[in-house]
Amino acid sequence: QRRSLAPSQLAKRKAGDEEEEEEEEEEADRHPPTTRKRQKPVSETGSGECYRSPFRKPLAQLTNRPHCLDSSQHEAFIRSILSKPFKVPIPNYKGPLGLRALGIKRAGLRSPLHDPFEEGALVLYEPPLLSAHDQLKIDKDKAPVHVVVDPVLSRVLRPHQREGVKFLWDCVTSRRIPGSHGCIMADEMGLGKTLQCITLMWTLLRQSPDCKPEIEKAMVVSPSSLVRNWYNEVEKWLGGRIQPLAIDGGSKEEIDRKLVGFMNQRGLRVPSPILIISYETFRLHAEALQKGSVGLVICDEGHRLKNSENQTYQALNSLNTPRRVLISGTPIQNDLLEYFSLVHFVNSGILGTAQEFKRHFEIPILKGRDADASEAERHKGEERLKELISIVNRCLIRRTSDILSKYLPVKIEQVVCCRLTPLQAELYKNFLKQAKPVEELKEGKISVSSLSSITSLKKLCNHPALIHDKCVEEEEGFMGVLDLFPAGYSTKSVEPQLSGKMLVLDYILAVTKSTSNDKVVLVSNYTQTLDLFEKLCRNRRYLYVRLDGTMSIKKRAKIVERFNSPSSPEFIFMLSSKAGGCGLNLIGANRLVMFDPDWNPANDEQAMARVWRDGQKKTCYIYRLLSTGTIEEKIFQRQTHKKALSSCVVDEEQDVERHFSLGELKELFTLNETTTSDTHDKIKCRRCVNGHQVRPPPDGSDCTSDLSQWNHCADKRGLQDSVLKAAWDAAVTFTFHHHSHEEQRGIP
Repeated sequence: QRRSLAPSQLAKRKAGDEEEEEEEEEEADRHPPTTRKRQKPVSETGSGECYRSPFRKPLAQLTNRPHCLDSSQHEAFIRSILSKPFKVPIPNYKGPLGLRALGIKRAGLRSPLHDPFEEGALVLYEPPLLSAHDQLKIDKDKAPVHVVVDPVLSRVLRPHQREGVKFLWDCVTSRRIPGSHGCIMADEMGLGKTLQCITLMWTLLRQSPDCKPEIEKAMVVSPSSLVRNWYNEVEKWLGGRIQPLAIDGGSKEEIDRKLVGFMNQRGLRVPSPILIISYETFRLHAEALQKGSVGLVICDEGHRLKNSENQTYQALNSLNTPRRVLISGTPIQNDLLEYFSLVHFVNSGILGTAQEFKRHFEIPILKGRDADASEAERHKGEERLKELISIVNRCLIRRTSDILSKYLPVKIEQVVCCRLTPLQAELYKNFLKQAKPVEELKEGKISVSSLSSITSLKKLCNHPALIHDKCVEEEEGFMGVLDLFPAGYSTKSVEPQLSGKMLVLDYILAVTKSTSNDKVVLVSNYTQTLDLFEKLCRNRRYLYVRLDGTMSIKKRAKIVERFNSPSSPEFIFMLSSKAGGCGLNLIGANRLVMFDPDWNPANDEQAMARVWRDGQKKTCYIYRLLSTGTIEEKIFQRQTHKKALSSCVVDEEQDVERHFSLGELKELFTLNETTTSDTHDKIKCRRCVNGHQVRPPPDGSDCTSDLSQWNHCADKRGLQDSVLKAAWDAAVTFTFHHHSHEEQRGIP
């Protein structure tokens, strides 16, 4: 018979069974049995027999009644359910599972911060391999570990940048030169020097072979226009993993308070371990920064430290930090002594004192480079040059922009010689007759009045409007020439037809605007020339922005960002090369006009590198305008001489020809009206016949090496650029071309 297992029925049956048991006991007491007989239990099957196994206990009857626990047992039971081990909430995480408590030292061998065997890992340091016997003897708490660049950064580094990071790390940890902790990052513009240095800082701040951070704090000193750019780059590449402190303005008290707070930070996890500050602010607040120590200092655009006598150099040199990295795409700008100052700043003593360097290296090398040098002087100069290169190469890394040709579009650089207008030519000849600047030159040295004459001639080459005031006041060199100007002439309006270069520029802008959606960067050394550009743009209704020394740092970053936006309507970006040509990224434009040359080739190189850099998608055109036969061509020739010197020492090009004697600089104040290019005549180009290029050169040899950077010499028939062809008949006389992808594309 089937019975209900409901709790109410079970309770009733239990009560009934208890009453029956009591009645049976009472009956047994009244009638005690005389003999006890074994009674067989009645089986539930009704057969009357039930067998129990001696090997197992009878099954307990299941009930739905809850098992009552006291509160302590209940709490313990719940805790046992909830006490699961911590699991890292990252998909496919394979690192340590965090099973140790805080503050308890991890047992066993130390491990690197990142996996050195991961695919694509950039390993900066690998511990020496140990034999099994040495592994038993080594102290596990002192075993060195791998130093591996954070995969977040190593994934985006290009091959040349990975090599650069390894070089920087080896230098600042004294593995290349024992006892010296500095180096010069001399890569040309656009090769990613900033990213390489950010990678170095992040690695030093987080790890070392000793399984702890190599440094606590780092400092970046840069031009004021690049402070915000550095801050943005750190944010871009590290994505909030670190909080840099950028100081780009504020009161003296506020800046001092921030700097003191930065210097007082201590420990393994400093809240703001990177300080970004301008050279000017550093110089004014150097006292606050010299009270403590900094693990690493990086000097961007480090060629500003070329003079060891200036206050900025001395303030930085007195900073308590052994690790120094100097970033400069142009380490040699004017002479070898400036180069010595840069090397001495990062690694003091490896080239001796300034006097020893001048006697042992500079004088023999320069004598050997002079066109009038004897064979013995040339031989001695080459020997000293090799010795200098062998020393410096241990702490200097230099890659040229040729590497970029793999990643960037074509760059076509053109030197455009523009003839003077009749008005400019007459004013130029009158000035040379009246001022007589040649007589002021004594022993090749330029006096104050000669410098003034140079400036006047350079401005005249740009546009007669720039010297109109001097003509009105009849200053020396400009007396009685006011009648040469057109009747009713006024400087309030720009007249492009009065200047050869301005005429060419007007053509370039008009053709570019009408035939493409390209944007243009205009660069000049003079703000007065920028004023003329503004008048021209207003006349032609071109939208433009202007950056010069009067603009605040914060505003500079905003206008650059706006101009680079594809949706921005601005057609022209006017840039003063003196006020911030270094470091700006103007990839929104792909045409750049260098309106006037600078004595220092580095300034021109820096300005011209603003458009051809990472992020650029279009073919780039660089136009360098020179007035034919004038002082501007002499400046360009002098640049060639300096760049040849830089090639010898920095780029290690051994066969740079000696074209210009230093005595030829006395010819600055002459005007050659019969030539199509004084520079082309001077260097005796062997690949041209009667002014037309023949490829290969007629004598079968290569072209002159000072012109080897230019792939072509061309008149109108050999011109490839349609924009320049439109301007040729107006004022252009000759051009030199350089095609960045010439070799890669197989162009002869």
